[in-house]
Amino acid sequence: MITLHHVPQSRSMRVLWLLNELDAEFRVVEHPFDRSLRSPEFLTLSPAGRVPALEIEGERMFESGAMVEYLCERFPERGLGRAPGDMDRMAWLVWVHFAETVSQHSATLTQQHIMLYEDSMRSPLIMRLEAKRLEKCYAAIEARLSTPVENRDYLLTAGYSAADICVGQAVYMARHFAKLDDFPETAKWFARLTERQSFQDALPQPGGMRLYEQDFYPAWAD
Repeated sequence: MITLHHVPQSRSMRVLWLLNELDAEFRVVEHPFDRSLRSPEFLTLSPAGRVPALEIEGERMFESGAMVEYLCERFPERGLGRAPGDMDRMAWLVWVHFAETVSQHSATLTQQHIMLYEDSMRSPLIMRLEAKRLEKCYAAIEARLSTPVENRDYLLTAGYSAADICVGQAVYMARHFAKLDDFPETAKWFARLTERQSFQDALPQPGGMRLYEQDFYPAWAD
């Protein structure tokens, strides 16, 4: 049995989305985004007190990129990974891990907008800089999707993969802080992803826990 420890709308969402696509047997344990992630019990699963944490047949994993690589190797028949020697292997690795670049800027903005409760604790400069850095990430995705390759609907030449899941989930978080209005190909790609049932099933349940109470958090003084 696979057990995913998950905080809705966090990085663990990418692993939940992937598990949905894999049709794997798994269960989800939801956690609030609070000090309980620092409990001695949870730290045995994830020593930095972060999600996701994954339990598989007595073994434990605590880095989402590693989970994605491992799960794609464990379920190769689903075609979401790219094996060594595949023409898309290099690009697959790059985009799977580029998701963390996007997520790091979103994490900083999540802290600024949500975790710091007093205006005096927040930095308008950091908010504006990090929102602009997200737009730089969007520009990289836009350039990839604008490459003149036939049927470039997804990040890889051979089509949909876990790279789209990872970057798509990172963009899902990022859109709370930076809009896609100036990135038409990225917006169309993201719309294709969000139509998938596997994505819909990874969203917070109605009335359930969520990290973001607003759809969009504008940069300070915007």
